[in-house]
Amino acid sequence: MAYITCENLAVGYEKKPVVDNINFKVEKGDYLCIVGENGAGKSTLMKTLLHLASPVSGDIIYGDDLKPYEIGYLPQQTVVQKDFPASVYEIVLSGALSKSKWRPFYSKELKALAKENMEKMSIWDMRKTCYRNLSGGQQQRVLLARALTATTKLLLLDEPVSGLDPKVTAEMYSLINDLNKDGITIIMVSHDIDAAIKYAGTILHVNGEDSFFGSKEEYINSKEYKSLTGGK
Repeated sequence: MAYITCENLAVGYEKKPVVDNINFKVEKGDYLCIVGENGAGKSTLMKTLLHLASPVSGDIIYGDDLKPYEIGYLPQQTVVQKDFPASVYEIVLSGALSKSKWRPFYSKELKALAKENMEKMSIWDMRKTCYRNLSGGQQQRVLLARALTATTKLLLLDEPVSGLDPKVTAEMYSLINDLNKDGITIIMVSHDIDAAIKYAGTILHVNGEDSFFGSKEEYINSKEYKSLTGGK
C-alpha cells in the first residue's frame, strides 16, 4: 500500500479551497516534486499532509504502516528561525523528540543517531556552533539532519534551496538525491522546474481545479509543463 494516497483532495484556509481535485500517490522510495505557480497552494498542500492544516474536502490515506511521527519536515525558513539561539547539536537532537517517549532525556541510541546524521550532512565538526552564526547552506544541512533524525521513511521538503547560491543549491540537491537513493521517500515543493525534471521520478503540478500527476516524462509533454515554461 502507498505511503500517502490523496483522493479528490481540496486544501485551503477557513474551509475555502485554494486548490481542489488533487489526486496522487506516493509509494515507498518515490521522489515526488510538487510544482506550480506562486500562490497555487503548494505549501498549503504540504501543511495539510503534515496535519498542520485540515483538508477542505477529500481524503488523505496513510498506508504501509506510516505513522505521523515518521514524517520528517524541512520547512521554508523564516527570519526568526534563521536567528534561533541554539547549538547545531541541540537542534539536530530535537528531531528525536517524538522518539524519546516523553522521557526528560535522550537515550544513548538517539544521541548516536543524531551524530550519525550530522556526520552524513558534514556538520559534526560544527556541533557546538550557534545555529544563528551559520551560513544559509549550513543551516539547511542542520535542518536536514534534524529531519533525518526524526525519520528514516519520508521527508517533506518545502523549497529547501530557497535563498541559497548556485553552488550550495547544487550541493543540497545532490544530498537530497543521495538520501532518496538510500531508500528515503522524498516529497519536495520547488519552484525550480529544471531540478524537478532532473531529480524527481513523479511530478504533481498544482493548478486550481486541473492539477497534473504523473511521471516526469509524461509531465514534459503536458499542457501544465508548457504553461509553466512558456511553451518550451
